[in-house]
Amino acid sequence: MSDAQQMPATQQARPTLTDGARNPLRWRALTVLGLFQFILVLDLTVVNVALPRIHDELGFTDAGLAWVVNAYVLTAAGLLLLGGRLADILGQRRIFLLGVIVFAVGSLACGAALSPGMLVGGRFVQGLGEALAAPAALGLIVLLFQDPRERMKALGIWGGLSGLGGVSGSVISGLLTDLADWRFIFLVNLPIALVAIVLVPFIVGKSRAAGAAQGVNFTGAVLGTLGLIGIVFGLLQIPASSWGSPQVLGPLLAGVALVGAMLLVESRSSQPLIPVRFFADRVRAITYAAIVVNSAVFFSYVFLLTLFEQQVLGFTPLQGGLSYLPLGLGIGAGLAISTALMPRAGSGPLLGLGLLGVAAGLLLSSGIDVGSSYAAGILPGMIVLGVSSGVLMPAAANAAFHGIADGDASLASAVQNVMAQVGGALGLAALVALSIGHARTLESAGAAAPVALTGGYALAFQVGAALVAVLGLVSVAVLRRRPAS
Repeated sequence: MSDAQQMPATQQARPTLTDGARNPLRWRALTVLGLFQFILVLDLTVVNVALPRIHDELGFTDAGLAWVVNAYVLTAAGLLLLGGRLADILGQRRIFLLGVIVFAVGSLACGAALSPGMLVGGRFVQGLGEALAAPAALGLIVLLFQDPRERMKALGIWGGLSGLGGVSGSVISGLLTDLADWRFIFLVNLPIALVAIVLVPFIVGKSRAAGAAQGVNFTGAVLGTLGLIGIVFGLLQIPASSWGSPQVLGPLLAGVALVGAMLLVESRSSQPLIPVRFFADRVRAITYAAIVVNSAVFFSYVFLLTLFEQQVLGFTPLQGGLSYLPLGLGIGAGLAISTALMPRAGSGPLLGLGLLGVAAGLLLSSGIDVGSSYAAGILPGMIVLGVSSGVLMPAAANAAFHGIADGDASLASAVQNVMAQVGGALGLAALVALSIGHARTLESAGAAAPVALTGGYALAFQVGAALVAVLGLVSVAVLRRRPAS
């Protein structure tokens, strides 16, 4: 009698990742994992519209309020690589569930916050939860879907859900802040976390990929995290200080030194966080650059447009949140286009097309002025940017796994997320600083405050459009003959 015949029926029926296309629960697993990924990305932007209410109720200073956003982004970006490697070593399902629990605890602390310190502390915990859960979840999907076409479709859905999560943050924040209470923007995470904790053990079996490395370089992870925090923190001080001030140069130089130390440690490590081969592949290298630049301009677009709507056009939080619905619909349309075309066109051409479309959307958006209406001044650029982002996101999600072995699946997903969040943090800091600096120059030259602010926003959109367009042209030239990964 074979081992399978001797095995109890319930154990025989339990799905495992090695079942590949025979696993009957893989699409259900994608639903649960994708829903939680939606929440993880949602929490990057869900606080934006609610920040004024949080400021007033908890007594934040203006500088301290920035940490409500930064604590989450910096912690998640700094520790994602470590989370990805731990998932590959200890098992994706185990690390995912641990991340979900940590994220739920952080969400509860944020929703129950009675002081600025408690809220910021909760955001740090949420960031740690994302750093563990996000790469493990994407690693699970890569291992669950062994068929190349099914994997392409699953990763396309995943990329689209991530994009929709980022856009939906502003809408949900506006609704909950105006109609209920800002605390619910964190508390809504709890039932979804509970669903994931209950269902994942039953629909996902063993999840450690064959061939995963057995070591992890904690020293490199700590140095890289601290260096990233230093660099981003320094950039975020630019709007309030000059480039040459100690408040900017101190964190920047310390961050660069720590990143240099991390590179030295990684080059001598037998188990580096990111093997050099990850960047030796031309498709992945260009894809990582595309993810960084697109995240930089996308984060900045939503942030600056929200300020334009509320500070210049006088939108309420609810109006501002609802104004982003076309962006979400555009991303959904772009996702459908991308997933339909990718099996025939490949991810490379769609990546370049998406980048050029994002640049066009930003350029249209840069035409705003103090007399702009929503329909004529905001909506055209928003639709073009939304559809183009929808085309870009699943293409990038597929291309970033070009040539990746199963043993590195979670690490590869962590690299994607790191690129996205580092790009968002750096881009937001740099483009916001550019916008504020230009606005101050215009105001000192005699322009009225609304005119000066609008000029700053428009310049930031124009610079972002130029950056994305250059990378889009490079992608079209280099990846035009690359097949889908």
